[in-house]
Amino acid sequence: MWNRKDLKSKAKTILKGNYWPAFLVSFIILITGGSHNHGEFGSGAGSSGGSSAMGGNFEIFFFTGAVILVLVILRVFIGYILEVGGRKYYIQLSNGKSNIANLGYVLKEGSYFNVFITMLLRSIYLILWTLLLIIPGIIKLYAYRMVPYILADNPDIKAGRAIQLSKEMTDGEKMDIFILDLSFLGWFILGSLLFGIGIFFVQPYYDSTNGELYLKLRKKALERNLTTHQELRLNIETSSI
Repeated sequence: MWNRKDLKSKAKTILKGNYWPAFLVSFIILITGGSHNHGEFGSGAGSSGGSSAMGGNFEIFFFTGAVILVLVILRVFIGYILEVGGRKYYIQLSNGKSNIANLGYVLKEGSYFNVFITMLLRSIYLILWTLLLIIPGIIKLYAYRMVPYILADNPDIKAGRAIQLSKEMTDGEKMDIFILDLSFLGWFILGSLLFGIGIFFVQPYYDSTNGELYLKLRKKALERNLTTHQELRLNIETSSI
């Protein structure tokens, strides 16, 4: 069992003395489109460009489209890898190990292609579910939430298995995770007051809390035999978290 008060309390504790390295990691995850509190590919970012084009302002439409294309390319080819590395950072931070080099963890392991395919497949599923209906898209957003953390444990796990395991880990937990997200709403509103800059300072707290959430769900999954230490490449010390 877990509750949001304990997760947030643990997150605050481990950020003491590690805030600025965590800030850098969260900043990189955020600007490359990997935060849980933003839609995949920054959905909805190009709506105003379409109306401008209809009004005859082709330059604005073209510029907006180009910016969106660059952001998507950045997200797909770089952001996926940095997000998984960032999740690795927060998993290890729970044990007091603050190693920014974890951002390059996937490349170090030689697992770029598998992580790329898995995260891309996750994104495609999310987009398709959202195009079908908004509510199913939101549900799947929570169902697939643990995929980058699972990849952080084992970057070579097969795409279908990572997605399936994430669905199993979050089964019966989605509403509680949604409420956990809502508990940060006030922080993000406060952070947005100064031209949105404050959000960057709240993000480490949010990301650290989500790292703690994964560790709780991982432990529960191991106890329920949904996965094994070998599948997630865990040793005795990490499996007891």
